[in-house]
Amino acid sequence: MQKAKPKRRIHPARRQRPPGLEYKMKELPIFDSKALETGRKLEGKIALITGGDSGIGRAVAVAFARHGASLAISHLPEEEEDALFTKSYVESLGANCVLIPGDLSREAQCQRLVDKTVNQFERIDILVNNAATHIPQEKITEITSQQLRKIFETNFFSMFYIVQASLKHMKKGGSIINTTSVTAYRGSAHLLDYSATKGAVVSFTRSLAAALVDKKIRVNAVAPGPVWTPLIVSTMSRKQIATFGSDCPMGRAGEPAEIAPCFLFLASDDSSFITGQVLHPNGGEIVNG
Repeated sequence: MQKAKPKRRIHPARRQRPPGLEYKMKELPIFDSKALETGRKLEGKIALITGGDSGIGRAVAVAFARHGASLAISHLPEEEEDALFTKSYVESLGANCVLIPGDLSREAQCQRLVDKTVNQFERIDILVNNAATHIPQEKITEITSQQLRKIFETNFFSMFYIVQASLKHMKKGGSIINTTSVTAYRGSAHLLDYSATKGAVVSFTRSLAAALVDKKIRVNAVAPGPVWTPLIVSTMSRKQIATFGSDCPMGRAGEPAEIAPCFLFLASDDSSFITGQVLHPNGGEIVNG
């Protein structure tokens, strides 16, 4: 059965001659918004951020903390030291923060993550699906079935499971933000499986946005280009690290702090008329979509 389309807002008709005068309109356009204030945009909000211990996730946590959100941050057990630093940092900004370690490639841990967040904060207003990994391989024949499953379980299946578990705890005005990648648009010869998961994230974002529009929950994504994170120094050779990001138009890798404002924008009421979209902080690379 086809889902009914949301009711369209009908404006009272009163035609004018060009160029048109706003003061004569029967229903005046809204031209000012509290969202334009420079104050704390997420005051009182509860945000769950996966992979929030370091890199882009940490920068997003800090941005959210500066704007008044309370935070639940997931991380792998071996990332505890980074996670503790992030927790200490956001708490110094006045945010409440809980750390939830575990491997999100396991469905049960995705459910546990949501349960612990709700037990601590009672609800979820903002969900940031950011956790991901990659293992570069020169040839497709070098990607084992075990690696393929692990990359999809970590990068995509976890996102699906966490959304499923979170929706019952999200209300009107909620925001879901998924981290995809520039590789979803232009591909990557040495990251075939990773790029495939990021393409899936784009499609999932667009489809989920359509599915949740009636619930007034917005779903968007961010597709970073090269960004200086621990994943880079842990998966690339010294030569690759030395030149990382130099091939993008701006000639350098981005910093996590340069990516975080995209997430803040999509989490806040600044983006109240945006859903099903992808932002592209990638140093100037032109991509479709």
